[in-house]
Amino acid sequence: MSQEITPEILKQYQENLQKHPQAASLKRAVMNNGILAASENTDAKVAMTQTFSVDLTAEKVADQKQSGRCWMFAALNTMRRSLADQFNLKDFELSQNYTNFWDKFEKSNYFYENVLSTATEPTSSRKVAFLMATPQQDGGQWDMLTALIAKYGIVPKSVMPETYNSSRSSELNSTLNLKLRKDAVTLRQMVATNASETNINTARNQMLNEDYRILVYALGEPPVKFDFEYRDDDKAYHLDRNLTPQTFFKKYVGWNLDDYQSIINAPTDDKPYNHMYTIEMLGNVVGGRRVQHLNLDIATFKQLAIEQLQAGESVWFGSDVGQSSDRKVGIMDPEIYKADELFDVDFGMTKAERLDYGESLMTHAMVITGVDLVDDKPTKWKVENSWGDKVGEKGYFVMSDAWFDEYVYQIVINKKYLPADLKKVTEEDPKVLEPWDPMGALAGR
Repeated sequence: MSQEITPEILKQYQENLQKHPQAASLKRAVMNNGILAASENTDAKVAMTQTFSVDLTAEKVADQKQSGRCWMFAALNTMRRSLADQFNLKDFELSQNYTNFWDKFEKSNYFYENVLSTATEPTSSRKVAFLMATPQQDGGQWDMLTALIAKYGIVPKSVMPETYNSSRSSELNSTLNLKLRKDAVTLRQMVATNASETNINTARNQMLNEDYRILVYALGEPPVKFDFEYRDDDKAYHLDRNLTPQTFFKKYVGWNLDDYQSIINAPTDDKPYNHMYTIEMLGNVVGGRRVQHLNLDIATFKQLAIEQLQAGESVWFGSDVGQSSDRKVGIMDPEIYKADELFDVDFGMTKAERLDYGESLMTHAMVITGVDLVDDKPTKWKVENSWGDKVGEKGYFVMSDAWFDEYVYQIVINKKYLPADLKKVTEEDPKVLEPWDPMGALAGR
């Protein structure tokens, strides 16, 4: 059905606008202040106080600066909490640059793997276009970080600190993606001309050798062995010599990474609850742990987060942070802006509709460190962000329970909190989703 906007129809729209209550004053308010400021609901700010019935000890927030490594910061921040408690090291940080180095190196190899697996498809195919759109980026998911740690371990931030390129990643990403796309041309041409597997592997190894050099120049070379020298919060001196990244992780964090399960809440028709899902072409470590999600209803989803918090353990989570969020004051609440009232337009969509129609997906990972329970029901949640201490309350945000319902898509839970029937579900073979499925979105803001 086709409909042209005729002069007569346009005139009717103009007349209808003039009849709208307070149209002139609302136009001035929006033109001079912007949509958000003109629709701000101060009552929502008053309700979102930084007081919680369950509140884990606050650590000094980290700062990812001008990079998209939130998923990495959030994961390492959950791990540093147990380290800080055990070794009396408040405000201690693990090296985000170390995991960043290996992530980019492994993502390069993962890209080559996918290029070769799709080499016989035309460049116009959706999968090839998807690959070439972003060969690698800063963003990621929980299982991708655990794949890196399982292979490479972790180190203190003092051993591999930040660099210009880790904190301001755009130059490195542009350079590396240019290199990877050029390599894709070479690999696809070799497949098209029936090059031998030996010759393809030789070319691929040379490409990875060059990638490694680029990353060392930009991020520094990862340590193989190091000494961990520090003073704890009681000023006692400690020196632990000849550690490897793997032995450091085992001794100072000591988690069994297999104990932790990614849980999603995706209420779309293609993902029935109480089943496992994975995403084609999503990952970073070839041969490593793959991304797998257990999809649960929102009530069970939230209850698991509460139980883990009550046990004294923070919760990694992924959400769409740009929705109904005031970055400066650190409030996430669907009621904070009233654009529907301002424009007299219904903007309402269900969570499933927003996922299906591209309005929302996971964009940012943070850490839940508290919850306010009233009559055993959550009303708001405390969130540790990784945007430094100049936003929110020294870097901590408040998330309303209603915002949790609508915009939180993923949490990571220790399997010991799962009931027996759900533990059994985690053992099933996951359904493979398309590469562009919203549950394959990478947290990277």
